[in-house]
Amino acid sequence: MLSRFSPYWLWALMALPGVAILASILGATDAETTRTAIHEGLHPTGEFAARFMIIAMLASPLALVFKGWRGPNWLRKNRRYFGVAAFAYALAHTVLYLIDLGAVPKIVADLPKLYIWTGWIAFLIFVPLAITSSDYFVRRMGRTWKTLQRTTYAAAVLTLLHWGALHDWGGLGPALVHFVPLGLLEAYRIWYWYLRPRPQTA
Repeated sequence: MLSRFSPYWLWALMALPGVAILASILGATDAETTRTAIHEGLHPTGEFAARFMIIAMLASPLALVFKGWRGPNWLRKNRRYFGVAAFAYALAHTVLYLIDLGAVPKIVADLPKLYIWTGWIAFLIFVPLAITSSDYFVRRMGRTWKTLQRTTYAAAVLTLLHWGALHDWGGLGPALVHFVPLGLLEAYRIWYWYLRPRPQTA
């Protein structure tokens, strides 16, 4: 069933939260409600960016844990879609943040804050990953493409810090709910490939 799930339907499903956020902003009746809608759109766009990134990263460890199950295989096949969706929401999150602050001095003044500079670096890591997400770059870059994709782990750590540090670490609990399963699966993956006992050969 999953193999017959059209990528267009997948894109439509992933776009739904963004459409709702955009509709809320466009439906505002005056400047004040527009500013409120933009500010309220910051949190969900950031959350969905993190969620789609995590889903994309879960593909390989899930395939290792549930060998032969179609779900992880489908996820591995479509993880680039989730990665691009993560970038799209991260871009929306960044744009809304810039509009919300509304002035360059405020943006510059925010940069030393942990939850701000970690977010910016995570976003900058996302940019080349999104640009090189097509089959063309996969073919052209070869092994370099996989090396570049591994920077996603740095982006994930930075995203966790960005999310957790919000409101003086008041966002740590929700961040851990999202990231702990990924961390546990990645730890298992490392154990399986590098640390587990190997059968002794005669």
